[in-house]
Amino acid sequence: MDPVTDALDEVHRRLRGLRDGRVADYIPQLATADPDDFGIALVSMAGHVYRAGRTDVPFTVQSVSKPFVYALALDDLGPEEVLRRVGAEPSGDPFNAISLAPDSGRPANPMINAGAIATTALVRADGPAARFRRILDHLSAFAGRPLDVDEDVYASEAATGDRNRALAYLMRSAGSLNADPDETVDTYFRQCSVRVTVVDLAVMAATLANGGRNPVTGVQVVSEPDVVRTLAVMATCGMYDGAGAWLLDVGLPAKSGVSGGLIAASPARFGVAVHSPPLDASGNPVRGVAALRAMSERFGLHIMHGPGVRATTVTGAERFEHDGRPIGVVTAQGTLEFTEFEAVVRAVREITPATPGRVVLDLTAVTAVLPGSAAGLAAILDDLAAHGHGTAVAAQRPFVEAAEGRPRTWRLFPTRAEALAWCRAD
Repeated sequence: MDPVTDALDEVHRRLRGLRDGRVADYIPQLATADPDDFGIALVSMAGHVYRAGRTDVPFTVQSVSKPFVYALALDDLGPEEVLRRVGAEPSGDPFNAISLAPDSGRPANPMINAGAIATTALVRADGPAARFRRILDHLSAFAGRPLDVDEDVYASEAATGDRNRALAYLMRSAGSLNADPDETVDTYFRQCSVRVTVVDLAVMAATLANGGRNPVTGVQVVSEPDVVRTLAVMATCGMYDGAGAWLLDVGLPAKSGVSGGLIAASPARFGVAVHSPPLDASGNPVRGVAALRAMSERFGLHIMHGPGVRATTVTGAERFEHDGRPIGVVTAQGTLEFTEFEAVVRAVREITPATPGRVVLDLTAVTAVLPGSAAGLAAILDDLAAHGHGTAVAAQRPFVEAAEGRPRTWRLFPTRAEALAWCRAD
């Protein structure tokens, strides 16, 4: 056993006896689910899969499909056009509510049924069959394997889906749905009837957490900017009228479905999924919500949670002279995001000689640099050069790639030793 699996097993053991909630029955085929099914899966950014409980039980994705199709629409049309058609504000209403803007008929967000139906219609394709094929291929790429449709659930949804059809016709009459309502809703029913396991959902969630790159297959499914928008909408709208309490208590972007599926993404950490059919009054799986709350508390996963002790970014800052020339050297390590970038900038400013000399920024131990941080550091070096200082960077590929394309007023060396040798040279 490993510590991650042990933690999942402990949560599973503690919650498997929880009997609250009811299995959804408004779609008759969903009522056949076993209320004792309960599985948890977690996928890390390295593609490692951890699981506990019943993780091989197939079930239909239902509303958990919504964020992934939203990401596809963003990729097809861009954020501005999608936002013009589908809002991004929490509705505070149940998932099947008539939540349309009175002036435009635009649905409140893509996580409720009206918004999801409108989003499905935005997927570019030549007709409904091709549109569903693109959606199925997209969901399969997120899962890392070919998925299929549960035809029995699809037939059950189609036979009982008049409220969704009504939503589509209301949007069509208001001008917010520029597609055939019946064809669009039929595609949406098929989308919701795609069959998955809880491990599939964990891989899908991990792909979102990994900036759109599937950590198991290595395929970049969607772009990172589209993932950012998708996760933001999940955080505020993914748990329906329970979204506020979820964000307070758990604090992770998430999405639930009435078949009992629930995903959550911890950005740059992992994706996690739970399957448990009994639902609460908001349509969220009772055991799933409890499991994610327990994991968030145990591991400090809330996105508003400060990380506490951080690895030191600036590992050295020294000033010395060589043959009367003042020299300042700052050494950094790890990933340079905003907080780390700020620390490096402060160290450079403090160590810079008062009279013109030479300044070396040693980034050879830096493993990743955001483009904004690289540009900011380059700007600092440019400013020092403008004030008469000779400037140099000792860096490996991460900084070199992030700063690529900028005109250089500073010298670049592959090692610290070469940069210091330049400082001592005439």
